[in-house]
Amino acid sequence: MVSSPVLSVPRSASTAWWGMLLLVATEAALFAVLIASYFYLRFHADGGWPPEGIGDPKLVRASLMTSVLLASSVPMALAEAGIARGDRRRLRAGLAASFGLGALFLGLQALEYREQLRELRPQTDAYGSLVYTITGAHAAHVALGLALLAWLQLRAWLGAYGPRRHVAVQVIALYWHFVTLASTVVFATVYLSPRV
Repeated sequence: MVSSPVLSVPRSASTAWWGMLLLVATEAALFAVLIASYFYLRFHADGGWPPEGIGDPKLVRASLMTSVLLASSVPMALAEAGIARGDRRRLRAGLAASFGLGALFLGLQALEYREQLRELRPQTDAYGSLVYTITGAHAAHVALGLALLAWLQLRAWLGAYGPRRHVAVQVIALYWHFVTLASTVVFATVYLSPRV
């Protein structure tokens, strides 16, 4: 009987995975509080939301940003599946693709901020404060994810991972999938909800 790579992972590895799951849960709670604050203030605001004089958020770039980040989960999943089967090339290629798409997202976010700052600043009002806090927190999570992906890539090139030793890949993949999923919530809240 052949044992699967998942069953042969040492018990300590599952502790790392559960630790990341708990971290993701706390980060999800952070985003839940930010989103709840956004909607609380929206429903208690006098006038429209966004406030008068501020246009609705533009959807084209935001849709592209969200799509790019969501797409980055696919090569991450392929990288994780590849190393579970011992395919180091697939691991490195998947990590590189996820990193490239994540970096593209951050570049687009920077363009979005540059354009947005002409009309809306964090200190403008509660709306501006929440928009920048929510999108900034998400961008910070993406930046951290990129640092983790770069670290994984370096270790992958050094041959640190194989079918029986890839817990770090699993753990960071879990974080990356959370970050990409969070982008849909941020998009729905900040960019779509003002139109409803």
